[in-house]
Amino acid sequence: MEEHHCCFYSKMLSRFSSISSFMLILVIVLVVRVLYVMYQCGKPFPKGASRSFTTLIVLGSGGHTAEMLSLLSVLRMDRFTPRFYIAAATDHMSLHKARSFEHSLADKPVAKEASLQYTQIYRSREVGQSYVTSVWTTILATVHALWLMIRIRPQILCNGPGTCIPLCVIAFLFKVVGIRWSSIFYVESVARVRKLSLSGLLLYKLRIADQFFVQWPQLQKNYPRAHYVGCLM
Repeated sequence: MEEHHCCFYSKMLSRFSSISSFMLILVIVLVVRVLYVMYQCGKPFPKGASRSFTTLIVLGSGGHTAEMLSLLSVLRMDRFTPRFYIAAATDHMSLHKARSFEHSLADKPVAKEASLQYTQIYRSREVGQSYVTSVWTTILATVHALWLMIRIRPQILCNGPGTCIPLCVIAFLFKVVGIRWSSIFYVESVARVRKLSLSGLLLYKLRIADQFFVQWPQLQKNYPRAHYVGCLM
């Protein structure tokens, strides 16, 4: 009887040891992969890369949309095609402004209407919403963002609205698991002179953004990995 118990415990210990070893190896591989992704983030595209990139442009209220459209006006728009404009489900003005902007590109190579899409996404939490109900809306927003990223698989251009966070986090996770290398270009708002916004701080500290741009030299001094590009407004 005692021999039977000893054999049983020996088998259980062996299985536990095997599972622990497997989990340890898995964690090590995951950590190495995350460090590799962080190391590769920010490197330029290879010479053989496509001349145009599917681009997800994140819009937002509170001046974010006006700044984003001002930034787009100085870019070579033929390099960012097709374009997907995205705004929060409760933001009814940003997509209208984006359509007006696209229609105003009379003196530049205008993308075909089929290559322009305008989409709304659920917000994780509305202003004044309770934290209890925000748990459900956060799950809903994350699932919606995941579906969009799987469907589009774009490069991301954003400048601070909270709707960009789930999209950027999912894009980073896609890099880690090897689904798609979606570069993230973040331009901090011109209103941020000495401190980053919450969105910017998260993307900077967690090294999620591939390229991080600021519009004030004193802000770049406080966050040395950021690139100072001057005022874009």
